[in-house]
Amino acid sequence: MMLIRIEPDSEIPIYLQLTHELIELMARGKLKDGDPLPSVRSFAADLGVNMHTVNKAYHELERKQFIQIIPKSGAIVSSISNDMAQFHHERITTALQPVIAEALVIGMSDREIKAVVSSIMKDLRGE
Repeated sequence: MMLIRIEPDSEIPIYLQLTHELIELMARGKLKDGDPLPSVRSFAADLGVNMHTVNKAYHELERKQFIQIIPKSGAIVSSISNDMAQFHHERITTALQPVIAEALVIGMSDREIKAVVSSIMKDLRGE
């Protein structure tokens, strides 16, 4: 059983929260290459959300090539190709730039920013 946190009152859409939670489970090593994901119907029932919400999250993960959806069989976690890894590297760099700029504007030092990133990485790795 996967522990997924969904906050219905969040400004972040539920399908994105679910997408982020599943990516975090992959980062933590709790979901590995080849692991099956729950069926859309059962996962939606377990989470108390609409099936379309889970389906949208799964399709977002498939678009990013984190999972493979096999018709009539379900979804499995898949490894990332080198080309896709490069694409994600560029996308993540672009996404982090405004966050780091904001940190600098509020007065965070390079050391503080690096410490925050390091802390998040250690948490995700279970260190």
